[in-house]
Amino acid sequence: MALHPTRYQGWGQSRRYFEGWYFKLVDPELDVAYAIIPGVSMGEDGEQHAFIQVLDGVAATSSYHRFAFEEFQAKKDRFAVSIGENHFSADELELNLSDLKMKVTNKVAVPWPSRRAAPGVMGWYGYVPGMQCYHGLVSLHHRLEGWLEDQNGKRAFSKQAVGYIEKDWGKSFPNAWVWLQSNHLNHPAPNSLMVSVADIPWLGTSFVGFLSTFLFDGELHTLATWTGAKAKLHFKANQVTIELSDKKRLLRVTGRPGAGGDLASPIQGAMTGKINESLRAELAVSFRYRGELLYEGEAGWAGLEVTDNAEKALAGIG
Repeated sequence: MALHPTRYQGWGQSRRYFEGWYFKLVDPELDVAYAIIPGVSMGEDGEQHAFIQVLDGVAATSSYHRFAFEEFQAKKDRFAVSIGENHFSADELELNLSDLKMKVTNKVAVPWPSRRAAPGVMGWYGYVPGMQCYHGLVSLHHRLEGWLEDQNGKRAFSKQAVGYIEKDWGKSFPNAWVWLQSNHLNHPAPNSLMVSVADIPWLGTSFVGFLSTFLFDGELHTLATWTGAKAKLHFKANQVTIELSDKKRLLRVTGRPGAGGDLASPIQGAMTGKINESLRAELAVSFRYRGELLYEGEAGWAGLEVTDNAEKALAGIG
């Protein structure tokens, strides 16, 4: 399944396993920002259930909807999963919760450019067996068409609405991490920025690994541990700065969190951890290619997660 990381990977698993997809939907015109996270949890004790987490980025609230494991269904030949009356794929999202409903079609999606050497955003690390957590990228950017109904009533998404989809699977999230993502640079769409830096357990020890994707002017720039890039990380007064570079490119991002909601995170397959995520973070971004400054500006409506131990575990790398 390493060649198809967007699909469900959990066949044959029964304990110490989780899998979840992260759908980010933002419509600035409607003042709407949601993260919808469907998934499955299989604890060390054998307890299993499906779930849908909802993060309302504007209200800075979150909710966890629990389902019987038997309500989870997945296709084997493509990414298409259902949890009860809720359906998720790379092309569509249909949500039927008591307090939030959506029917969305994803248009003009920009997927990860899969190839055998790098079927997913983890590159060759995606082939390494036994890692604690794997990461996949489904769509860097797409337009949203459809409608939503929440506490503010039912309305159609505007032409400004865009989305992003990624996923994780394995046993547990990393020991510590910083993650940020935005599709709202001060630059014509489509654009997308994702950066993740994490302290990753491996064979009784750990190492700091990182991933980043920067979609800009129709070109995807990837700076990651597996591409041979370098990383620096600095924390200062409620903000974090990440600098990634290789021989051609220099990406610098400073993230300032906004108000957020708490999301459950996996520990040995059970959703017993907790991470606070903001969807209204602000990013200062600069990008140089062969020494030329191609972009310098803000990225709004950003997702940002910084674990409580990130400064101690990650600061000063590089």
